[in-house]
Amino acid sequence: MDREHELLALAVSIAREAATLARAMRAAGVDPVATKSTLTDVVTAADRAVERQVREAIHAARPGDAVLGEEFGTDSGAGKGVRWILDPIDGTVNYLYDLPQYAVSLAAEVDGTVVAGVVINAATGKEWTAVLGGGAFANGRRLSGSVQTDLRQALVGTGFGYAADRRLHQAAVLAGLIGEIRDVRRLGAAAIDLCLAAEGSLDAYYEKGLNTWDHAAGGLVAAEAGLLVTGLSGAPVGPDMVVAAPPALHKGLHDRLVELGADKGP
Repeated sequence: MDREHELLALAVSIAREAATLARAMRAAGVDPVATKSTLTDVVTAADRAVERQVREAIHAARPGDAVLGEEFGTDSGAGKGVRWILDPIDGTVNYLYDLPQYAVSLAAEVDGTVVAGVVINAATGKEWTAVLGGGAFANGRRLSGSVQTDLRQALVGTGFGYAADRRLHQAAVLAGLIGEIRDVRRLGAAAIDLCLAAEGSLDAYYEKGLNTWDHAAGGLVAAEAGLLVTGLSGAPVGPDMVVAAPPALHKGLHDRLVELGADKGP
């Protein structure tokens, strides 16, 4: 087994245990324990418990690797060149409200390139995986994205930030776009959105304001399914914008988002 597949196997094993913990804690009942960037940006005890469990499992299996997690930031690994990127519960508001769209997202990055990733919808158990150069899969089925070629017939996923001024800007962008596509879906978990685009359940996806842990694993799944995963106007994927779409849809969506200033504003 090559290094990338070994990393994926470890990621899947650890993420499955993490998803089990998240689901069990949700069944026991959950309350927000703190807020982060705004009053609507919540963190739960489960977010922190899941992240601790994942960190411990990674360090037990691969001492010296670094971990970047949403809740506890980066720890410093030794010089192996492997960094794990973790969102312990992507879709915390969904988790809080017991809506079945929340995921454990775990990616392995080698020398700055994501080479393996897994996203598990902890509520349903659905699992998406990818290895760099090896394709993307959902529960063992190879993914190839949407076959839609007409942006006017595209179902497009997106999301909104926690700060009111950012949401207002994003709503204005959406108002300019929604009459030019089939419809929009806002599911509240970026990692899942990217995977749904990879499997063609969404035709395309875009969002401003994502952090590395939001898109590391899901972005690899989408790219390995054949989607173009980019920023706007030649910029790399990052907090200003993530666009994921099949080549036939990408240019039209990209260009319209540029016109609407989707990567501008708060």
